[in-house]
Amino acid sequence: MTSFPTDETRREFLQESLTAAATLGASPILLGQEQRAGEGLPMRPLGRTGVRVSILCLGGWHIGDVRDKKEAIRIMHAALDEGINFFDNCWDYHDGGSEEIMGQALAADGGKWRKRCFLMTKVCARDAKGVRQQVEQSLRRLRTDVIDLMQMHEINWDNDPEWVVEQGGLAELLQLQKEGKVRFVGFTGHKSPHIHLKMLPVHRWDTVQMPINVCDHFYRSFVHQVVPAAHKAGIGVIGMKTMGGGRSEGKIVAAGVATAEECLRYALSQEVASVVTGITSMDILRQNLAIARNFRPMTAEELQRLLAKVKPQAGDGRHERFKSTIDFDGPYHRKQHGFE
Repeated sequence: MTSFPTDETRREFLQESLTAAATLGASPILLGQEQRAGEGLPMRPLGRTGVRVSILCLGGWHIGDVRDKKEAIRIMHAALDEGINFFDNCWDYHDGGSEEIMGQALAADGGKWRKRCFLMTKVCARDAKGVRQQVEQSLRRLRTDVIDLMQMHEINWDNDPEWVVEQGGLAELLQLQKEGKVRFVGFTGHKSPHIHLKMLPVHRWDTVQMPINVCDHFYRSFVHQVVPAAHKAGIGVIGMKTMGGGRSEGKIVAAGVATAEECLRYALSQEVASVVTGITSMDILRQNLAIARNFRPMTAEELQRLLAKVKPQAGDGRHERFKSTIDFDGPYHRKQHGFE
């Protein structure tokens, strides 16, 4: 005779699974290596690069979305003054507009801001010619002689790991590194952990960027599948889509599943060097700085409560559709793979 679970046994099972999950929370590997520069933000090592970066990274897509470009520049200068030394960007963000405005901000006042910034951008092409053209364009837009970190962007398709080798893009990027135009190389992607795992052995990457948010804990999880493999290989992990993706406050927060502070604390409690955060106003900058300055890793009890709250909406991927559709892939990459 089949025995069906009672409400009590269901609760016991959920309690046991969440308790076990909570043990996978904050690791001392990175959190124990944090350093503060005076009253600035905590800093963590970026993999084996020898560089320490702020635990917050200013997001390039969002800064390019600020309508008042003078305000965007003020936000970037304030971020640097407050201890955010890591800036993100990409060749295709706002058709190059994000790199243009960031270049203006970093070149201001005789370039003093550039000296304080660890600058990351991304290349979209897979072929050698395209990679060189895009890197040269990024250098001009960002008004710099060298990109600190260049990542191959949106490794979202199963054949991308083959394409970057077969079409010559990776070899050309490494040649640009030899020429001194790029210091470190990595890759990004938001679609599937199995594609990241396929990409990791292609090269001795310096960094890898991936979704790190509390819903990811239950759905096609990068935290569980990719982060351990990256750390084993000495690769610096950069988190993104901390609020679940979206153009403003984020899918998780907008749905009332978790607060912005809970989301950011969860992400920073993982084994990441830094998390990219969208900052489109001084208010959001101040909010994120306050969370980061007062950051303490989530305890097992705090993590358990958060996971219990999020699990009912997380397992079906409703807040992480960037993993299950092409709707969140950039137009350049959709066209690259034959989708208009």
